[in-house]
Order: sequence, then C-alpha cells, then structure tokens
Amino acid sequence: MAQHLLAIDDVEEDFEKILKWAIEFKRLWKRSDEVAQNFLPLDTLAIGSIYEKPSTRTRVSFEVGINRLGGYPLTLLKNDIQLGKSETVGDTSQVLSRFLGGMTYRCFSHADVEELAKHADVPVLNALSDKHHPCQAAADLMTIMEHFDDREHLKVAWVGDGNNVLHDLMLGCAMLGIDIYYAIPKGYEPDEEVVERTQKIAEKNGSKVVETNDPVEAVTDANVVYTDVFISMGEEHLTDKVESFAGFQVNEELVSNMDDDWKFMHCLPAHRGDEVTNWVMDHKNSIAFDQAENRMWAQMSLLAYFINEGAWDAMGEFMTLD
Repeated sequence: MAQHLLAIDDVEEDFEKILKWAIEFKRLWKRSDEVAQNFLPLDTLAIGSIYEKPSTRTRVSFEVGINRLGGYPLTLLKNDIQLGKSETVGDTSQVLSRFLGGMTYRCFSHADVEELAKHADVPVLNALSDKHHPCQAAADLMTIMEHFDDREHLKVAWVGDGNNVLHDLMLGCAMLGIDIYYAIPKGYEPDEEVVERTQKIAEKNGSKVVETNDPVEAVTDANVVYTDVFISMGEEHLTDKVESFAGFQVNEELVSNMDDDWKFMHCLPAHRGDEVTNWVMDHKNSIAFDQAENRMWAQMSLLAYFINEGAWDAMGEFMTLD
C-alpha cells in the first residue's frame, strides 16, 4: 500500500533524517558532486502535479526538482483534467495511478487530497490544502536547521493568521524539539485538533507550544519570527479581516524585542506593507528567499523518500548524516 504525505507529522519518525538528507544533498549538488548529480531515484517515472490554485514556488520547485531526480514532471492545471467535475476525485485518482509514479496535489479542501490519497496506488504528496502545507514546513525547518546549529534553546515565533502554514510549522517545530510561540488575533486561532497533535508531540520532545494574542509576547527573545499574508488565496472577499490584524505587522519595532541575531521568515508571496515592512523583508537577517529555494531541496528529499525509499536510503550512505 502506498504511503502518503498529507500533513508533516506523517513523517514524524524520519522527519529530521529527511531534512538532513535535503541539506546534505543540496550541498553535494552545488559543489557538482558526481554521486549527487547522478542520483536518479525517479528515473523513467512520470510525477503528476495537480493544481487547483495557481502557484509560483510550488510549481517551479516541483518541476525542477522532479527533473533533477530523473523523473518527468507532468503539470495538470484545474482545467486540464476532469477532477471533481465530470469525474469523481476517487475515480481520477485510480486512473492517474495507472500512469504515474506519484502525485502532488495543490487544492482548496483538505478532504479532497485525503480522497485522492485514499484511492491512489502511488504516493500522494499534499502540495497545499486549506488545513495543511507539509512541503512548506519541510522547507521551513530545513532552513532553520541550516541557520541554527543548536536547537536546544531555539524559539520560533509566528505572528499572524492561524492557518495551514502555522499548522505544519508548529507540528514540525514540535517534532524537532523547538519551542513555538504563536500570536494570533482572537477568532483566528489554529485548528484545535492540530494544536492537540502538536502538544502531544511537543511533550515527547520537551518543547513548548504557547498561544497568545500579543505579538510582542510571542517574539520577545525569539530567534525566528515568521509571518504570512493576512488574506490568503481564496479569501479575497474577506476585506474586513485585515482590520483584525492591526498591530500584527512584523516591522522594525516588533523585531527589536527579539534576539540580537534574529531571523525573519515568510512563505511568500509577501504583501509588503501589510504583514511585513520592506525594512524587515529586505534586511540581511531575512531568510525568506532561502526558504523559497529550499522548497525544491526539501521536496526532492520527500519525493525520493516516498517514491523510492530504497534509493533514498542508498544515497544516505554517501552522506555525512550525523
């Protein structure tokens, strides 16, 4: 039976190893290492990427990453196939499984990616749903690991909406034993079921999960501050929502409460002047574009792990995965 990535805690046991693999593979590839550049675990396989939502980072990172792993990226836009229109998600999943070595799905409803995975005979990776964004979390935590060698006293602060990006970020932090503080306006709290899952994982790994409505409290002495747009794709009609986020902008005044070597993160695209100022976005401590690049490397690790774990393990033998 195929294994799927619907939320980042689906890889709880191997999460750190997946990230270390991505970091090391990135390093080897960039120094033109022959072993890394000849590593083709997706050789001869077509990987279908289904998009209900338009995308920049997700589409480009998957297409380039799949190609680098020897696979054939097949991008399927919402008007290209009959998914959920004249054919059920389940039927489409069974048909595509006959042609593809794996699927990624960027959708609105999390129930749809669950349905696709339920009927698929090949691995399905959630490339974004309204509840979870595991590929983003993998890139986020990979980026944090690159910039911080010591995670024992690391504090990550989220300032903004209790959305899908926060869900997998908090799960990922808990899985690595990193403290996560999140400040959200009242009424925009994250999903209670996800919070409960996060707290259980955090208890096992000795990390803190703290909710507040005060951005200053969340970022005080934090090493990382992370935000996202206040109005997500598909919420453009919720114009009144912006008013609820007054005081939640990440700006020079807010980051002055952080650790001296603070880092800023954003999953992009950024609405400059809304959730973040140009001063923060363009600051030397901003690592948002490292995150964007790492979407590809983290997803390459996940693709190899889910679609050809034997090759993924074999490649690990050539790496210094402490």
